Amino acid sequence: MNAIPPANEPFVSIITLNYNQAQVTRAFLESAGKLDYTNYEILICDMASAVSPAVVFNVNAYPKTRLLVSSKNLGFAGGNNWGMQHSNAEFIFLVNNDTELTAGLIQLLLEPFSRDPAIGVVCPMIKYYQYPDIIQYAGFKPMNMFTGRTGTIGDGQPDSDPYHISGPTAAAHGCAMMVKREVIQKTGMFPVNFFLYYEEWDWSVRIRKAGYTIWYQSAATIYHKDSMTVGSGNPLKTYYHTRNRILFMRRNCNPLQLAAFTLFFSFFSLPKAVIRYLFRGQFLQLQAFLRGVGYNLLHSAESRIR
Repeated sequence: MNAIPPANEPFVSIITLNYNQAQVTRAFLESAGKLDYTNYEILICDMASAVSPAVVFNVNAYPKTRLLVSSKNLGFAGGNNWGMQHSNAEFIFLVNNDTELTAGLIQLLLEPFSRDPAIGVVCPMIKYYQYPDIIQYAGFKPMNMFTGRTGTIGDGQPDSDPYHISGPTAAAHGCAMMVKREVIQKTGMFPVNFFLYYEEWDWSVRIRKAGYTIWYQSAATIYHKDSMTVGSGNPLKTYYHTRNRILFMRRNCNPLQLAAFTLFFSFFSLPKAVIRYLFRGQFLQLQAFLRGVGYNLLHSAESRIR
């Protein structure tokens, strides 16, 4: 018989995607066993993996867990949107399957919402799983609307006092973000035409324009096994980073900013990347980069991926 959750525990859906990573997802579920929080469910959203996670491990062995299987790979943006559509929770925690949860994570992520109704999204400190004392994310710096570049606060730095100051941040991190349902109802969800990368930035812009604060909660910690799905140096990553950097700017810049970005990208970023890939003999990377540029010449900023 399930224990009745305390009255002050709102219902939380923990949503994570799986794509050909059943063992990684199983490790994620094992880490969820550490959670002190009780009023939650876990939705594993499988993106048409070659082998269903149900073949690799018994989903029923993990309490509060449901497996949802999509008929096609919807990407990071579409997959998370699909998962959110299967939830009726008051709060939704979108989290990568290549992470390890910590005991008090959910309570600490929920705490800022109770203090300030303007807070719409809360993100934890993200550390590298392989280097547990090294930070990956302690908030985002503002996006440079002339170059399409930003920076992650604390990335690569040892955990220390300066990163233990909670507060507003420029954007949520797609690896781990707690969102209250009211935000989804007012702003929608991830833009599906991004598929992978920059989608959290596009949504973050809409969330802030709607009057919500995105909050970095330094007391909450999660550990990330970075680049498990796509892999570092993968041409697919180069394609989507390039394509979506340009796409984000097209969707969110004012005319002056877009003109400046176009000049910057055309006369600096593009030739620099071409020369670098040619010099290193990375021809697949070069092809992926040029395909990312080409996408934006052939599609409107609102085109949906088919």
